[in-house]
Amino acid sequence: MTDSFTLVHLSDVHLGPISGFHPRYWNVKRALGYLNWQRGRGRVHQRSVADRIAADALRQAPDHIAVTGDLANLGLPGEYAGAYGWLQALGDPERVSVVPGNHDIYTGRLGGASCLETWAPYMQNSESWREGEPVRFPYVQIKREVALIGLNSAVPTPPFVAAGRLGDAQLAQFEAALARLGDAGFIRVVLIHHPPLPGQAPPRRGLADAAAFADVLERAGAELVLHGHNHRDMLAWCTHAGRGVPVLGVASASAAHAHKGEPLARYHLLRLHREDGITRIHCETRGLSSPDGEIVTVDRRDLLAPR
Repeated sequence: MTDSFTLVHLSDVHLGPISGFHPRYWNVKRALGYLNWQRGRGRVHQRSVADRIAADALRQAPDHIAVTGDLANLGLPGEYAGAYGWLQALGDPERVSVVPGNHDIYTGRLGGASCLETWAPYMQNSESWREGEPVRFPYVQIKREVALIGLNSAVPTPPFVAAGRLGDAQLAQFEAALARLGDAGFIRVVLIHHPPLPGQAPPRRGLADAAAFADVLERAGAELVLHGHNHRDMLAWCTHAGRGVPVLGVASASAAHAHKGEPLARYHLLRLHREDGITRIHCETRGLSSPDGEIVTVDRRDLLAPR
């Protein structure tokens, strides 16, 4: 790989306003979520900020954009349609990939509506990766020397729970995909909503099978894992074959105000290239300098495994 591959990572945009909340969709969890939105989250997560962040990201002329979930708030059909329009403004499915978050697959009683159907064009396998898998995920998108592997950690949960799960079938196919892509020499970038390593989130918010995910990563390897969910910039490491695998989380891309220790809206601009057989990753974090400020570079760093 002679040229770098530029990848934008966005997450947790929580697009408003909430519309189409018909009585047939009401249940306890949605009622509590709607009250939470009205009492504060709607002030924090603003569509105008998400649009500004997206516009700044597009000005960087990325090769691809990855969105790691929580485009919606209450998992409503109207939210799915609105988020699809927002994705179209980011780019066509050849330039944008999405995985669902817990707010996208929120709870039941939707009469068949699903973000997995509405956003399906942005969660498809590349034409060169057709295997007829028994589950939709993982999907694999091949972009030059980079392979994006999309996972679905979102499952319906009861009130006050935002946990996720991959399940044995998805984990098995994930490991097989990592092995095949690694043998083919691709730079493997994993997309997942929940922080995927043990201890990165409390049980009610975490990935139930995080230990199993870590075992797969240690056995099969990857070059980068991207996630959202915690609304904070995070960096952890997993080890494969003596090399560190960076597990990188990003803050919300729509936060207009600091909230419970969460920063203002941000996104990651990643540049990946191979040098002497080693994948080099430079991460530039861009975001709001203040609630009414410009979008600036907040941080720059090379993702090098600690010794």
